[in-house]
Amino acid sequence: MSSFAQRWAADRRRIILQTLSESPGYACNIYLLQQVLTGHGHSVAADTLQVELATLSEWGLISTESVATITVATISQRGLDVAADRATVPGVARRQPGA
Repeated sequence: MSSFAQRWAADRRRIILQTLSESPGYACNIYLLQQVLTGHGHSVAADTLQVELATLSEWGLISTESVATITVATISQRGLDVAADRATVPGVARRQPGA
């Protein structure tokens, strides 16, 4: 993966964590996450988003479950710490100052 693609993916993961940290119940379905990402300039296919969620889950930042045929992601305490910049994880971008 190129340096630009790595940065793009890291930013996408940051947006996912921030969205989950601000969502009721700290959870959100894949379709809403896809819309939020598009609003932030990250237009991604559902399968790409599934891979990102699997990566974040593997890192212990979120958990996922299938409700009927819809994937729902829930942020973990570690994910909340990363979203708030209290912890860092390689592969997840940090927020810019003032953001």
